[in-house]
Amino acid sequence: MSPSLASRGRPTEPKLDRSLTLHLRGDWGSANLHRVCGWIAQELTDRCGPHTRIATWNSRGFSDAVRAVGRGEVQVALATPTAFVTSALDGRGVYADEFYPDLRALGVVPQRDRLVVAVHKDLGITTFAELREHKPALRLATSVHDGVNHVGLAAHEVLTRSGVDVTGWGGELLEDERPFESLDHVKKGRANAIVHEAVMLPAWQEIGPYLNFLEVEPDVLDGLHDDYGWPAAVVDEDYFPGCARFTTLDFSDFLVLTRADLADDVAYAIAWVLGETRHILEGQYRHLAPERSPVTYPLDPVTMGKAPIPLHPGAARYYDALPVS
Repeated sequence: MSPSLASRGRPTEPKLDRSLTLHLRGDWGSANLHRVCGWIAQELTDRCGPHTRIATWNSRGFSDAVRAVGRGEVQVALATPTAFVTSALDGRGVYADEFYPDLRALGVVPQRDRLVVAVHKDLGITTFAELREHKPALRLATSVHDGVNHVGLAAHEVLTRSGVDVTGWGGELLEDERPFESLDHVKKGRANAIVHEAVMLPAWQEIGPYLNFLEVEPDVLDGLHDDYGWPAAVVDEDYFPGCARFTTLDFSDFLVLTRADLADDVAYAIAWVLGETRHILEGQYRHLAPERSPVTYPLDPVTMGKAPIPLHPGAARYYDALPVS
């Protein structure tokens, strides 16, 4: 442990004498989950034996990542949003056929995000009640509903529970994998409605003035929380240009996942990397305001240790050793 760490009472820096071979799963390849994996791999390798090899596999960052860890295909993966992973512990929702009680968390990387429902102002719709009453033909952009993509899953649940039948009303679903395509559909006029997340992306500021954002009704949010543990959250006034404050589905945070059988010292080392070298990740986002950043900095190690699933004992040892402020 370096003198600077000792003087601040920080948890002991890990040093693993043996070499490791680890497999991680991030995102499609160029987004934030891959960036976190690269950060973990670099800092962990520096603290392990000389022949350590860490590979990051492409992933979608949704239920596929959870299943890859649960099945032992990789040792560590990232999934978002964090709350959606809780269903994998006891077999709810998309995990009814196969669930993973041995899933454990290594930490949480904060990303303040929301899933929002918006329609073009030309439709004159401002609430879900008005949407059900008028039943307009929507060209609605969202992600694929295939049991893997959490955006498509959440959009389907919110719309269905809200009594919205896009195709039954003569409309069309424009389904893609990532938010960029969906936002572009609205921007180019191919879509007149959207259900999506990544609300910090600049494209939302471009299209926001032309959209009415619909508050998700309390009974829908309560049902999603009761059935799946998905929380509600607010979007502050003027987060989108000229938009009032409203409540919708939370879609926050990246969960760093493993299984209970990961070696304790490796779990501790990864948690230590997350908490004690956080400046490396923060530095890649500081050109953006925190509320407009895909990673909500500054990172707080105590908060990073508050996961919606049980912590791995090795990771818990790191978070328990943090000084009390």
